[in-house]
Amino acid sequence: MGAIYELDTLKKLYEGRAVLDLDRLTIERGEILAMVGPSGAGKSTLLRLLNFLETPEQGELRYKGISAVSIPLELRRQVTTVFQHPALLRDNVENNVTYGLRLRGQRDCGDLSQTILKRMGLEKLRRSQARTLSGGEAQRVALARAVVIQPEVLLLDEPTANLDPYNIGLIEDVVKEIHQQRGVTVVLVTHNIFQAHRLADRVGLMLNGGLIEIGPSSQFFEDPRDPRTRAFVRGEMIY
Repeated sequence: MGAIYELDTLKKLYEGRAVLDLDRLTIERGEILAMVGPSGAGKSTLLRLLNFLETPEQGELRYKGISAVSIPLELRRQVTTVFQHPALLRDNVENNVTYGLRLRGQRDCGDLSQTILKRMGLEKLRRSQARTLSGGEAQRVALARAVVIQPEVLLLDEPTANLDPYNIGLIEDVVKEIHQQRGVTVVLVTHNIFQAHRLADRVGLMLNGGLIEIGPSSQFFEDPRDPRTRAFVRGEMIY
């Protein structure tokens, strides 16, 4: 399929401290890549760089062969993120879901919104105010808002943390569907190694801003090469 992202000698600093330091990472077009690791490993920082929300102090990040420092708006709009704590508009569910479409000048978006609202189990909540939603409902709205614009890349930052099994299952099913049906590239940050195993084609372990190991999901979980990866897969604490 070819690479959609290429990262070379990438370093991101906060207050002079390196929070991300990657020698090389290639993300393949159309894959689901899960990045796991303890808190503070640099996973969320990586997502912010992939969505062009921040720029690295050193190294190169390329999207479709174009340096991130000169990415045009039309390419930026191909990438969207669902955050762990989504910021929803002070409006109803339907208007939240169609917000990205309206930003892109698509006024007649009723059919699209109805389809995604139904798929996400939000049809009966379409007129409900976002502030009245449960955590699982709000996260489904955030995912619906991201999916309805039909992105080429979907970045997920702990999308099911602290959710109940129903919402976890529904969100995972939608992610798998859009990946299979539209070939969307998905980069998933999660603490849940079982979720990474269920969803990902490849899995990478991050620790202290670096990439410890990355490989096919089956190899990562069944035959990891690095002792720190073996410990993490066993559920042990690593630092």
